[in-house]
Formats: sequence, structure tokens, C-alpha cells
Amino acid sequence: MKRAMRGVAALIAASVAMLGGTVAAQTTAQGAKTALVSEKDKVSYAIGMDVSRSFQPIAEFVDLVAFERAVKNAFAGNPPLQSEQEAKATDQALRMNMAARQGAPVPGLPPGSVPPAVAKDKVGLMLGDRAVGPSLAPLHDELDLPVLMQAIRSSFAKTPLLLAEQDAMAILQAYTTKKQSMAGQQNREEGAAFLARNKSLPGVISTPSGLQYMVLRAANGARPMPTSRVRVNYEGKLLNGKIFDSSYTRGEPAEFGLNQVIAGWTEGVSLMPTGAKYRFWIPSSLAYGQAGSQNGPVAIGPDSTLVFDVELMGILQ
Repeated sequence: MKRAMRGVAALIAASVAMLGGTVAAQTTAQGAKTALVSEKDKVSYAIGMDVSRSFQPIAEFVDLVAFERAVKNAFAGNPPLQSEQEAKATDQALRMNMAARQGAPVPGLPPGSVPPAVAKDKVGLMLGDRAVGPSLAPLHDELDLPVLMQAIRSSFAKTPLLLAEQDAMAILQAYTTKKQSMAGQQNREEGAAFLARNKSLPGVISTPSGLQYMVLRAANGARPMPTSRVRVNYEGKLLNGKIFDSSYTRGEPAEFGLNQVIAGWTEGVSLMPTGAKYRFWIPSSLAYGQAGSQNGPVAIGPDSTLVFDVELMGILQ
């Protein structure tokens, strides 16, 4: 609920090679691209370059065949190919080998000892199962996995790339901007429709700012000022029901100043008597707006309407 400050958006169509009046999707005899013609190709290749950049320090430990298999499996919506226990063991073995390679002490081993070998196929599965696959799965219809993998293989092998680093970054930035804009429009429309229905429900009160709330538990305690510091228990959800923040999960109340949080909280909690519990429906204009928030385990998309259950436990000052 505190004020918050990599996304995806497509490059505006660039010029393409024209052969005999038709667009040529140039490839080698083995199927690898020699030129990136379509927007999908460019985005896929740029993302592949970005992934390979992240994995360069461990490139020698990664089997890309296993990695691609795991990513493809994630794209299909299937469970991970590697168990969580095996993934943790693989991660530990990889860290030990990286430490030894860098000349650093290896936890659990005597100085100068050689750590157990790490299986490259298991590393590939771990990265595909637990990192790249799940993070890219929502975009799988917009990506060409073979093109993405071509970029990774070329980067790992340090062979010439089809995109300059600067061009790849520009493509990713444009793709990110486009995706954020599309997501924001959808969230705005869904939020507006929801709030229009919600305001007519029994017990829902609307304020002039657009904030909506319902009293879940009444109380007669003192009300805080918009500048007060308060202690609260709360749970925040998206309209789809996903919890993105919860003091209940952390096992302890939160304390903060009402001038340090999103506007919907500043206004809403100021309406509450100490001891009360309210439910707030906060439009994006009073929440994280166009920027959204990536700070928690569940991202808040741009222009998202939020739902909070809040218990005001005390006014600290």
C-alpha cells in the first residue's frame, strides 16, 4: 500500500527485405534466421539476448537443450520437469561450483576441496522450470521460442548476433511500453465497470474522490488525521482475488504514517474509528496509477483498482 515508484512492448515495424515483391523470412538451411523480419522475430531475439545476458556468468554450466525443453514445457502450462527438491539441490551445487571457480570459500567444504560436479542438464531444467519459463509463459503466444533460443545460443557461443545491443534494448523498451499501455487500458475498463456496479450494493459508500468503502466492523474510537502514524492489520487484493500484500501473512501489524501511503489509504483510514474494520475499493487514480507496482510477490499492473480490508488497531501519534 506504500507509494511505489522489466515490461514488454513491440517495436514499430521496421523496414524489411523485399524479394520479388514479398517479404523474405530469411533463414539458413538449418532453420536459423539470418535476418529478423517480423516484429515477433525481433522481440523474441531481443528477449533471448536479455536472458543470455543474465545467464552469462553461469553459461558454461547450462545445457541449452534441457533449458529449451523446460521453457517449452512451461509455455504449455505443464508442471515443472524437475522437482522442487532436485531444483534446490541443483542450485546449491551450482553455487558451490561458482564459488570454487571464483576462488572463494565453498560453504561446507574444507579449503582447497573440489565441490561435486553439477549436472548441466539439471541446471538447464532448473533455469527453464523456475525462472525463464514461468516469467515468459504469459507472453508465449507473442514469442517464437526457436528464435529466442537462437539468440541465447549465439550469445553463449559468442558468435555474431543479429541485433546490436542498443537496438535490442530499444526493441524491449518499445515492447514493454506497448504491453503496459494495453494492460493499463484493460485494467481501467475493468476497474471502471466494477466500481460502477459495486457502488449500488447495500452498505457501499462512495466518496467524492471515487473511493468506495464498507464498514465490516463498527467502532467508536478516535479517528486519525491524514498526517497521523497508525498501526493496522490489512490484506490487499486485485480484482481477480489475488493477494498482493498482507500483514496477516507476515504475522504482525504494520505501522506507518498516513502521509506515506497511497492516496486511497490516506483518505480511507482517516475515516475509520480506532478498532473498526473497513473494506476499501480504491480506483487506480488513488492507488499506483499508470506505473503500477512490482514491489511484492504479486505485481500490481498499471491502472489497477485495488481492494483492501483494513483494521485500525491504534493511532501512534
